[in-house]
Amino acid sequence: MSAADVRITGGFWAQRQEVNATASLRHCLSWMERLGWTANFDRVARGEEAPSAGREFADSEIYKLLEALAWESARSGDAWVEETFRSLSARVVAAQQPDGYLNTRFGGPGQEPRYSDLEWGHELYCAGHLIQAAVARARTAGRDEFVEAAIRLADHICEAFGPGRIERVDGHPEIEPALAELYRVTGDRRYLEQARLFLQRRGTGTLDHGEIGPEYFQDDVPVRDADVLRGHAVRALYLSMGAVDVAVEDRDAELLGAVTRQWRNTVARRTYLTGGMGSRHEGESFGDDFELPSDRAYSETCAGVASVMLSHRLLLAEGRPEYADLIERTLFNVVATSPDAAGTSFFYVNPLQRNAPGTEAETDRPSPRAASSQRAHWFDVSCCPTNVARTLASLSGYVATTSDRGLQLQQYAEGTIDTRLASGDRVRIRVETDYPWSGTVTVAVEEAPGEDWTLALRVPAWARGRARIADATGAERVVEEALAEVPMSAGELATVRLELPLEPRLTLPDPRIDSLRSSVAVEAGPLVLCAESVDLPAGTSLRSVAVPADAAPAAMADGAELAGVHVHEGEDPWPYGPAEAAEPDREIRIPLIPYHRWAERGPSEMRVWLPRLPA
Repeated sequence: MSAADVRITGGFWAQRQEVNATASLRHCLSWMERLGWTANFDRVARGEEAPSAGREFADSEIYKLLEALAWESARSGDAWVEETFRSLSARVVAAQQPDGYLNTRFGGPGQEPRYSDLEWGHELYCAGHLIQAAVARARTAGRDEFVEAAIRLADHICEAFGPGRIERVDGHPEIEPALAELYRVTGDRRYLEQARLFLQRRGTGTLDHGEIGPEYFQDDVPVRDADVLRGHAVRALYLSMGAVDVAVEDRDAELLGAVTRQWRNTVARRTYLTGGMGSRHEGESFGDDFELPSDRAYSETCAGVASVMLSHRLLLAEGRPEYADLIERTLFNVVATSPDAAGTSFFYVNPLQRNAPGTEAETDRPSPRAASSQRAHWFDVSCCPTNVARTLASLSGYVATTSDRGLQLQQYAEGTIDTRLASGDRVRIRVETDYPWSGTVTVAVEEAPGEDWTLALRVPAWARGRARIADATGAERVVEEALAEVPMSAGELATVRLELPLEPRLTLPDPRIDSLRSSVAVEAGPLVLCAESVDLPAGTSLRSVAVPADAAPAAMADGAELAGVHVHEGEDPWPYGPAEAAEPDREIRIPLIPYHRWAERGPSEMRVWLPRLPA
């Protein structure tokens, strides 16, 4: 199924896509023009010797914006979007060298030679994002000059890094999934073979690791031998994406099994309640098993995007609903959290706790990536805004899947799906829902295949045993399984209704997560909720709030509410004492809002996990 088969027409994600199209894309372009990142291509096209503006990976931000523009042009047909894609991509193509090489920081007059810094230069990483943008364009508009430029670049890479050539890898994986995707578009097996070759070289020590160590680059052990994702989180996830792509095309069960094993162990031991990945600021990396601090969580937005892309590949490969569960969790609680409501400020990191109100980011210059305590308009390293932009523009590609048996709804958004099943028969359905604010999902079959088929609706893990489905006859049943399957007869036009329970629920952490012992969180449907100090009585700090052991969340219009206590704040010069419990000084109510909405009302303290008093 292609992204073009799905149209999101209303509700939560349609509103996010509209803001992305009308504000975020223009915002990203404006900043890159202002900082000279786009002008780098004009300089190279003219053959001028001058320093490149931005960091060594600035080219990739233009490419991610181009990918977002390609998806958005196909989604909305907006004239500005299409014209911007054409003009910006033409500037990129003009900078390409005769042999296909394309990078504004290396290989030109007064610059370092090509591929002279594979550890940190990001040349193949940038090339990978250009190729992915071209794949998006090819799938939505066919082969144009930009797609042809990407093919020339891929041919150059295969020549430069093929067997007996430069037998190394890039410090930042990304070229691997890009080449595999280009193979799917063109049918040229050289690209798949080169992606496989890069995967085989990873973990064999071809990089100079310096003081940071090989794990940071996933160069410590071969991909097939690893048991868990480790090192730099985005690098690890991008590498795994490429491994899944190659495994699927090669029908390599061993390689696919290795990534599946790593995904399962990472989700079980190294993933935040929000779906965020990467717990350490140092190296933007995964920590050890169960090392998941709330206040120091890095949980980079780009890692959330990469997690969604990896889980989607595994879902397509194996069809297991747990992959779609993690996609949903990460979309609602990481990807949706990064941009503000206006779509012009972004979180780079996504902590689950803020112990002191942050400071508003400056509006006239980029912010340091991890130092921003509020959403910032732009960053010195602005990988996250463009990553969010391309994800929202392509979101329809995550909504549904097809198989030999029929159609599966994987994510819930109001809209239409018009596609063909494996049999070649056409099916068209209309989905009506206000999810995640309402748990009702109504699916009307408007055109049915000419043979029996199965409509399946994913039931998230938190809803199983409580969700109810009504089939075409109106008969209801409780759903215990991960996929609620509804057999459909040939030519049958019918309506199916799924009811998901969205009542707020308490969530307890695994006791092996030291930083969360004696804490509790609240979720409602797919949304993680949080407390913000702006909702507490004046002068009340979240540091002094706790939840009684028997407290239960009550549903509210915008989230939930918990009974809490304000624990007495002593002035003792020593913060430790005897085992007797401290006396609370007053009872309070703790409003909880969706985590993705935090920091929209100015600087505040924030907590997802709240201390729980002993019984």
